[in-house]
Amino acid sequence: MSRLQNDTFLRALLRQPTDYTPLWMMRQAGRYLPEYCETRRRAGSFLNLCKSPALACEVTLQPLARYDLDAAILFSDILTVPDAMGLGLYFAEGEGPRFERPLRDEWEIRNLVAPDPHAELQYVMDAVAEIRRALGGSVPLIGFSGSPWTLACYMVEGGSSDDYRRIKTMAYTRPDLLHHVLRVTADSVVAYLNAQIESGAQAVMVFDSWGGVLSEAAYREFSLPYLERVVAGLIRERDGERVPSIVFTKGGGLWLESIAAIGCDAVGLDWTMDIGRARALVGDKVALQGNLDPAILFAPPEVIATEAKRVLDAFGPHPGHVFNLGHGISQFTPPEAVSVLVDTVHQHSRKLRGGR
Repeated sequence: MSRLQNDTFLRALLRQPTDYTPLWMMRQAGRYLPEYCETRRRAGSFLNLCKSPALACEVTLQPLARYDLDAAILFSDILTVPDAMGLGLYFAEGEGPRFERPLRDEWEIRNLVAPDPHAELQYVMDAVAEIRRALGGSVPLIGFSGSPWTLACYMVEGGSSDDYRRIKTMAYTRPDLLHHVLRVTADSVVAYLNAQIESGAQAVMVFDSWGGVLSEAAYREFSLPYLERVVAGLIRERDGERVPSIVFTKGGGLWLESIAAIGCDAVGLDWTMDIGRARALVGDKVALQGNLDPAILFAPPEVIATEAKRVLDAFGPHPGHVFNLGHGISQFTPPEAVSVLVDTVHQHSRKLRGGR
């Protein structure tokens, strides 16, 4: 594998000094890019796009061709793991992801087993390897997975949910069953992420997208300990290089200090928490990633620049900041707005650090 030409992102995750603040965006390969829409059309469906290593590589690289981003992220979906467990993932038009066989009966839950990432999920590993080769050492590649709790939500609900009635009912009436789902899923996530690392991922991120729907006590029982279990099981070094980990709980600002204590290298923040206050709470324990409101990218260029500078100034000229949105970029974002964001972050953060 080629030596990295730009390792700013990895050094920031390890809280090492950098000349500027590195930037990537959640869902940076997505429907806001016309070239992505064209590739998806050729694929025929979103799942075909995910399951074709060549096409997944193609869309992963598309935003890097447009913007001076500091990391690539594997193009895939968090629901590949439960799909590999046999739940039958499909995408209904206008409804988002659904499962043909959600977990409803106790026998289904008791029979749940972790998939082999080098069997049912080999197409993901092939995509990781192909993307890593195509990057040619230009920037690092991020691998990712959903968190055990978030995956369990989809697996029990059968898809997205407004009230999480089924899984919360299970949590409060049959916590033993939910803990079984979470243990199997956590082991699956560990194996999945480690296989991505072995295939070429240079950092990994765990998306706890639905952790914020839990109460304080429920988060500490059903999400946080399984995040810690995942982080503890990860490969920490590969080919003589550290492999940093990022944990992101959307709506998780209340538990920031607890998340920072589970052993991850960085904590992702959504836009609801001031990043300067977050840094004051965690100190130098972890790097922080975030946290511009994605809706700001609908504003005029001068507003985008002002708000990006606000985030950078709040964090300050300290090591350990990776700039990102507070959640995935909207499909309706004007592509030129991203150019303003990337240029502003790189230029302003250089000034903050005393450069030109």
